[in-house]
Amino acid sequence: MDDLREQMDLFERSANLSTSISDVQKAIDMLTAARERIAADPQKAPLVLAKLQDPFKKTMDAAQKDLKPIYSGLNKYGKALDKKFKDKPLPSAENDALSSHPSLINRAIAMHLLREGQFSVATTFIEEANRRPPHPEPTPNVPNPHMKESWEKDFAEGTFDSEKLQQQFAEMYHILHQLRDKRNLQPAIQWARDRSHLLEARGSNLEFELCRLQFVCHFIDNVQDDDAMDDSPNGPLHAWDYARREFSKFHPRYAREVQQLMGAMAYWQNVEDSPYRRYFYNDSAWEEVAHSFNREFCSLLGLSADSPLFIAATAGAIALPYLLKLQTIMKEKRTEWTTQNELPVEIPLPSAYHFHSIFVCPVSKEQSTDANPPMMLPCAHVIAQESLEKVSKNTRFKCPYCPTESHPRDARKVVL
Repeated sequence: MDDLREQMDLFERSANLSTSISDVQKAIDMLTAARERIAADPQKAPLVLAKLQDPFKKTMDAAQKDLKPIYSGLNKYGKALDKKFKDKPLPSAENDALSSHPSLINRAIAMHLLREGQFSVATTFIEEANRRPPHPEPTPNVPNPHMKESWEKDFAEGTFDSEKLQQQFAEMYHILHQLRDKRNLQPAIQWARDRSHLLEARGSNLEFELCRLQFVCHFIDNVQDDDAMDDSPNGPLHAWDYARREFSKFHPRYAREVQQLMGAMAYWQNVEDSPYRRYFYNDSAWEEVAHSFNREFCSLLGLSADSPLFIAATAGAIALPYLLKLQTIMKEKRTEWTTQNELPVEIPLPSAYHFHSIFVCPVSKEQSTDANPPMMLPCAHVIAQESLEKVSKNTRFKCPYCPTESHPRDARKVVL
């Protein structure tokens, strides 16, 4: 990358667009003045044009001369880019699982635009996609692409309700703006209260986290300025009154957390040096509740917290170099990719992109699949189903890792 930076610095030093712009403006002014003189006296048009020709040519030649270093810099920078990023062929589309589902791809793009708040762009995209619907091509794995799955029918048939999603995401962005920019918790708290039973069923902590942060805001607002616990609009007394009104419903589930917040009242004069400092001076508290709100809002819509399109594109960009290398090796050894359900090599994705747990059988050393799921024995040891069948031979057998004996029918399938 140092070569690219060097060429960019050289380009910035040598390129002087201001001079070129000035020369072009002079040429425009000459043409404008000549047009006005001709309009005032059409009889003088030949004389005006004759006088204009030489200075106009000199001005344009000067502009071209000023642009030469820019063209040269662009040329050198382009060569440096080509040298650094050599052109490599993309993997063939023979194993493209999505080529027969263009409606699914369009739906993912539309959902990404809506999630990012690009409502007008999303509306235009959906209208154009419905105006010119794609025509999927059959592939060896999908011989009949016109039989759509339920998750892409809504977009393919024009029943995708983008207006409702726009309203929902507009509400989400409004609340996030209030949280992150205005430091206003009330819209988020009201949203959580309206859906308290749904959040409670999910085991969500969102409503308590929001109310706890509101308590903290009341508590520390005037602590640093007041010398006594007076009746100021905010302060420890206001926080105590807020806790008395709001925390009673959280007591069965969050008794310990509420007790800790109440215990901080004893340190109201020096809470910054108290054992409760982490609750009241947390720089990331606002971003944490905003992230929790975003996650819960999307979950109640049946969506993930992050855009699937962004995740898929990022993971694909990480995997592409490995797949290119694999393609070269397979071509040299004349081998083929035998399955489409899993990658032939491990891709080192970040831990945040590991969404599904995996199980490797300790007996066969093979990763479990839908056809070969993990099975838990009565002794709580887990092996793959194929290993279970080989070890047991459909009769009582001893666990490979402990003396316990059991029958294959006593094993239970483990769902990860």
